[in-house]
Amino acid sequence: MKLRHILALSTTLALMTGGAASAMEISDIVPASGDTLIVYKQSGDWTVYSDVDRRSCLIERSDDDGNAMQMGLTKDLSAVYVGVFTQKDAQIDAQTPIAIAVDGKVYTGESYGVRSGQLKGNYSGGYVLSNDPGFVEAIAKGKELLAFPDKPWFFIIDLTGTFRAIDDAKACQKTLAN
Repeated sequence: MKLRHILALSTTLALMTGGAASAMEISDIVPASGDTLIVYKQSGDWTVYSDVDRRSCLIERSDDDGNAMQMGLTKDLSAVYVGVFTQKDAQIDAQTPIAIAVDGKVYTGESYGVRSGQLKGNYSGGYVLSNDPGFVEAIAKGKELLAFPDKPWFFIIDLTGTFRAIDDAKACQKTLAN
């Protein structure tokens, strides 16, 4: 029943959230596959990277089931992206609408392909972009993220330690600003 409720919310939000995400250029925000990422710090199960080419920072976490999540900030900290990826045979093509749910609240975005050279292997997935501070807070304080709630192969990412990892990414960003 809860999954059915999430699917209904996902459809509604997909129609409502296009403006904020499309106003931001994905190529200006997420790391390109050729960017140089240097480990800034290990923060629990999360790795904080400094993207040398974009002069921005991101966090990344993978699990034993072949799923991964990235979260990053723009240089001026005005927007955030969350990327969710899987090694399952997901058949996620570019520009495919995607959804994530954080403790029941659904956010939508599009697939742009894996853009980080740090994710090795046969990953597919996409990004949700937002300039909504509530989005960051939901992930920072959330317990779990449900990726692709509208697909039969959805997966769950444990958000334990995300609050601290986000703070570490902000500290990383401040070092790049100096």
